Amino acid sequence: MLEKVKLGLIASCQALEDEPLHSSFIMAKMALAASLGGAVGIRANSKEDILAIKKEVDLPVVGIVKRDYPDSEVFITATKKEIIELLESGCEMIAMDATLRKRPNGETLSDLVSFVRSEHPHIQLMADISTLEDAIGAEKLGFDCVSTTLYGYTEETKEHKLYDNDFSFIKDVLEKVKIPVIAEGNVITPEMAKTVISLGSYAVVVGGAISRPKQITERFVDAIKEAK
Repeated sequence: MLEKVKLGLIASCQALEDEPLHSSFIMAKMALAASLGGAVGIRANSKEDILAIKKEVDLPVVGIVKRDYPDSEVFITATKKEIIELLESGCEMIAMDATLRKRPNGETLSDLVSFVRSEHPHIQLMADISTLEDAIGAEKLGFDCVSTTLYGYTEETKEHKLYDNDFSFIKDVLEKVKIPVIAEGNVITPEMAKTVISLGSYAVVVGGAISRPKQITERFVDAIKEAK
């Protein structure tokens, strides 16, 4: 998949159960719109959504399953159960939380990577990271690429945004790892997408700015309030 998305836009088409657009049918149409707009890949949540998207567009898919567990903060493709679901979906790449946090059921990131590599070596793996240490660790474990997905969304990084200090975080990751680095997380304008690519990112994932109209509306409403 990586060769197909190089220097391109991966559209993240997701809607959780509490969001108005939650529907595999709607996410498939969202993916179609993204494809017509020039996206080179799709990131999608759940086996059901991916199967629907695969019927609608001929683009490679990064698959995830978001699921909450009571004994862990990890919720993006947290266990082997989610990986098996994704393997059944036909996605070309699986993304999983690659932070150093404790995983559910005592499973380890190393075990999950080994499982995919031994049983399904044709599937590529994306490491969703939140720190430079995560990125370095993911490269050592043999991930095909790292994505800055969780920067700003973990307890350790919650005060940060990807664009803080002139994108210093992604610059650090690009400097320290040799595998492709994909920019993701709070990339909300075309200018920001252009910047991360110009810095050396392999590709860019944009989600909320494309597929979450509630968030898009809120940004406009907040700006208007400031004007008042």
